[in-house]
Amino acid sequence: MKQMLMHVNGEMLQAAVLENGRLVEFFLERSKASSVVGNLYKGRVVNVLLGMQAAFVDIGLAKNAFLYIDELLHPHLEKQPKVKPPIRELVSPGQELLVQVMKEPLGGKGARVTTHFTLPGRWLVYMPNADYVGVSKKIGTESERARLRSIGEKLRQQEEGIIMRTAAEGESELSLFSDAAQSRTLWQAIVAKSEELRAPAELHREAGLMRRAVRDTLKLDMDEIWIDDATKFEEAAALLQEMTPRLRERLKLYAPRHGQALFDWFRINEQVAVAFERRIPLLSGGYLIWEETEALTVIDVNTGKFTGTSDLEDTVFRTNMEAADEITRLLRVRDVGGIIIIDFIDMQVERHREQVMQRMTEKGRNDQTKMTVLGWTKLGLMEITRKKARENAVFLLSERCPSCGAVSKRDIGNK
Repeated sequence: MKQMLMHVNGEMLQAAVLENGRLVEFFLERSKASSVVGNLYKGRVVNVLLGMQAAFVDIGLAKNAFLYIDELLHPHLEKQPKVKPPIRELVSPGQELLVQVMKEPLGGKGARVTTHFTLPGRWLVYMPNADYVGVSKKIGTESERARLRSIGEKLRQQEEGIIMRTAAEGESELSLFSDAAQSRTLWQAIVAKSEELRAPAELHREAGLMRRAVRDTLKLDMDEIWIDDATKFEEAAALLQEMTPRLRERLKLYAPRHGQALFDWFRINEQVAVAFERRIPLLSGGYLIWEETEALTVIDVNTGKFTGTSDLEDTVFRTNMEAADEITRLLRVRDVGGIIIIDFIDMQVERHREQVMQRMTEKGRNDQTKMTVLGWTKLGLMEITRKKARENAVFLLSERCPSCGAVSKRDIGNK
């Protein structure tokens, strides 16, 4: 049983995904502080740093955005020069250009921006200047990959690029053409708007959490979709009718049961509270210690009360395998990004080390966010990277005391 739950609490929308009653994803967004990832702006180059091969661009936010030279070169790697030119050959102070936010302003840093534009649709991602067709690696059969690649080549025009999303598997050619046409029309409107406005100016705002959840998360394997707000229910119904009509009948408006709110009835509050703790128990009796900063997350695996049934190596191996399952789930729930270092319990058998790494890789394939398992370091630690675009949920759910720096969690899922 796979379910999505959406809870509306004033200006905050929270969404949770459950698999057989267990929380596997958690999102939240405030209307007054909505994400800027995916937004397009007409910006003005403020200064160019030759030593860093980067530029700072005023896009109208509190801090200037950061534009690295790689984000100025052609989106298609085969069309990039073998030797990067000095960035001053590409941009200069005072120049106006279109950019798209690829990473939120985090901490004291401004947003990171790119000129590799992407407009995600329901079935595909439209790239106006990329000049290639890509297919999601999660589409397994080669025949379906070939079909989608062929359709992509037919529907793209001139220098356009297309990436077929996982959701495109099995979709008709007509649906894919329609999706591309909508994105193309949107891009043309953005370009036209940029010609009318002076920098800095916002040209396009990425969809809010409701549309993103329907577009990116709701697949045909979703059994139930619950929302506890009548207005948001109507919005979701309209979006489903537009994007995935087959899921419309699975959308349900939640009414309190025995006086319990949506997140209480499905035990979301309880599961999130545990997931965001520093010490997280494992079912076997072991536990994780989770330390998180803006750019680095360190996870320590411990056996705790689990003593196993045969020998020490077996106990360690079983604990590490359970920890691998739990860590990959929690990375999604907490929406962790950046560098992740895991200190698994030392294993003497090389085959066990390989199996733990394989389990992390397999479970990571369920993650909609790109996660890369880099392997074991010389110190016996596992190194992982996970794409970081938005501020982690743990920071959004916390308040930091301006005097002592202590962090306290806000309540979730409560009216």
